[in-house]
Amino acid sequence: MVPGESPESTVPVHQVTGLLVAWGAGDESAFEKLVPLVHAELRRLAHREMARERAGHTLQTTALVNEAYLRLIDVSQVRWQDRAHFFAMSARLMRRILVDHARSRDAKKRGGAAFHASLDEALTVSSERGSDLVALDDALKALAAVDSRKCEVVELRYFGGLSVEESAEALRVSPDTIMRDWRLAKAWLLRELAGGA
Repeated sequence: MVPGESPESTVPVHQVTGLLVAWGAGDESAFEKLVPLVHAELRRLAHREMARERAGHTLQTTALVNEAYLRLIDVSQVRWQDRAHFFAMSARLMRRILVDHARSRDAKKRGGAAFHASLDEALTVSSERGSDLVALDDALKALAAVDSRKCEVVELRYFGGLSVEESAEALRVSPDTIMRDWRLAKAWLLRELAGGA
């Protein structure tokens, strides 16, 4: 691997970061230049998210990427830090899209009974993935209210697929802090998904 390149991409990190900074500063042409450089990675993120979904999901990988692009355009005023920050935000947006889709699909099913699942169950493929994703999203919102950084660590590591080092860079903390937050967040989410027992 050439220095200055990410392990997942042959595009130099500084090139992506430069375009993100320009786009965040209002240069619309920077977004147009950025799209072809990040498209393959966004498709990989979307494919991973879709692989976790139930069989027969009505959204396809391409539709998820396209919807993410549309939502990214709306957040163009973000002060992008770097490539890791961009992909973390992209993964968060994809999660939001899937959660919104699951909530609308499951609105009739939710009734009055609360759904309980372990974190392991919520993080694996199942025929009830939509409900699992909604339950996990609710638990993450509760975690964010208690400790927003731990929630961000889960989003970066689980949804964004970032390594410990990339997560540490994105959040500007040490890798040890990321590992500690990751362990504590998983324990907190397990308890929350088990109904607070």
